Amino acid sequence: MVNSKIGKVIDLPTPTKTGKMSIEETIVKRESVRAFTQRSLTKEELSQLCFALQGITRKWGGRTTPSAGALYPLEVYVVLPDGVYKYIPHKHRLELKVEGDVRVSLSRAALGQDCIASAPSVFVIAAVFERVTRKYGKRGERYVMIEVGHAAQNFHLQAVALNLASVPVGAFYDDEVHRVLKLEREEIPLYLLPVGEKK
Repeated sequence: MVNSKIGKVIDLPTPTKTGKMSIEETIVKRESVRAFTQRSLTKEELSQLCFALQGITRKWGGRTTPSAGALYPLEVYVVLPDGVYKYIPHKHRLELKVEGDVRVSLSRAALGQDCIASAPSVFVIAAVFERVTRKYGKRGERYVMIEVGHAAQNFHLQAVALNLASVPVGAFYDDEVHRVLKLEREEIPLYLLPVGEKK
């Protein structure tokens, strides 16, 4: 009998709200990097990156990125060597959804890009478009795409502030990424964000 670890939780430490690097410096230093060391990200680093993407900053549930109608269609997954985790913003934790290392399979789904297979972590932003389109109709699709850009830029600048490197990846087969990560039916993958220590 297989002892499944699905549902395993990584409680993330409280994110830091002040840093040692100015926003101006992070903007200047941000670059796309595709070669990483194999050093695993610490819980503190995972915490900051998740918070930058979709962390809660207001008592009523407002998050780090602006969202049309405060509908928050984005879902964040973190691909680590032991499995695929989903970020749960209101609990600030990661929950295991898929066991095992899927980075090579994810790389194949992304046209064989090595940076995905070799990065110690790959963050994935998916979206549930219906959360926005049922209020704003077709225009809501644009709002979702704008929002994912806000979130990704937060992520890349936070990576720089942590002395990490990252690269945005948009070239992949949606259906294959969906299958590899076992996303929910309504979740559409929009961005892959490999991150780690620069090689």
